[in-house]
Amino acid sequence: MFRRLVISFVAMATATLGVTGTSSAAARTPVPAGPTTLQLPDGFHPDGIAICRQEHRAYFGSLNDGAVYRVDLSTGQGDLLTPGTGGMATGMKLGEGHKLYVAGGSVGDGRIVDSVSGKVLADYKLSATAGFINDVVLTKDAAWFTDSFNPVLYKLPLHADGSLPAQSELVTLPLTGDLQYLDGFNVSGIAPTPDGKSLLIAQINTGKLFEVNTASGATHAVDTGSETLTNPDGMLLVDHTLYVAENRKNEVASLKIDDAGLRGDVVQRTTDPRFDIPTRIAADGDLLYLPNARTTTTPTPTTPYTAVAIPKP
Repeated sequence: MFRRLVISFVAMATATLGVTGTSSAAARTPVPAGPTTLQLPDGFHPDGIAICRQEHRAYFGSLNDGAVYRVDLSTGQGDLLTPGTGGMATGMKLGEGHKLYVAGGSVGDGRIVDSVSGKVLADYKLSATAGFINDVVLTKDAAWFTDSFNPVLYKLPLHADGSLPAQSELVTLPLTGDLQYLDGFNVSGIAPTPDGKSLLIAQINTGKLFEVNTASGATHAVDTGSETLTNPDGMLLVDHTLYVAENRKNEVASLKIDDAGLRGDVVQRTTDPRFDIPTRIAADGDLLYLPNARTTTTPTPTTPYTAVAIPKP
């Protein structure tokens, strides 16, 4: 599904918001000064996104070759932070000390990149067998990576002094309990629970969410009542609201999550005419930003790609 493409650059342009939803909250949110449609390089094939809120910068990862593209959210102008490495850059998170944590997709690795210089600071082999390292989340003491093909999470410790962990510090946590891996892509997105004691993961091929005990690996299905999710991919937790990108449905589902992450009520679904398989979610102020992976469009070196901003539902 993912083809290696040649990256070329295009000028940045702006567009207006076009959000629909089930409440009037979007209409009350002021339109930002910066563009709400970000033009990414032709052929880039984005998937991951991370945002530095202090600098209003976004970082986008490519499925083609692991390149990272940096965009000023105030102007929409961007530049290539890291060239292609021959791998992938799927889920991403920005941590302390300008460290950008990057999930490596089918290469089976996790990287730490300097978000200022673009230098790869460390590259960890995560999967011992064929895997797909899909997403990453940062907690107070670790970076956690998901694997879509193997029922495990990978844990890299975060050192208080800012030093990088050694490969030998990697912990592989087997997942047990309610979650059962099936054929195809399984776990994709990952987020913390509101109380910070556990993690939430999304199983893309079943549409289910699960709470994970980070000590034991035991999983419990999240009770979403009569609501179901379709292709839940990237997730973002803001207070007690969990935003879920339902990629092929071209929607963002907003769920109210209890402290322990065992109950989630879908309170709103938001779509936008600019959505074209949005995969991940990051926030800056009152806006959510989502890259369009366009996985139902045959990729070419000249295929245009965008990321779009919508008001927080």
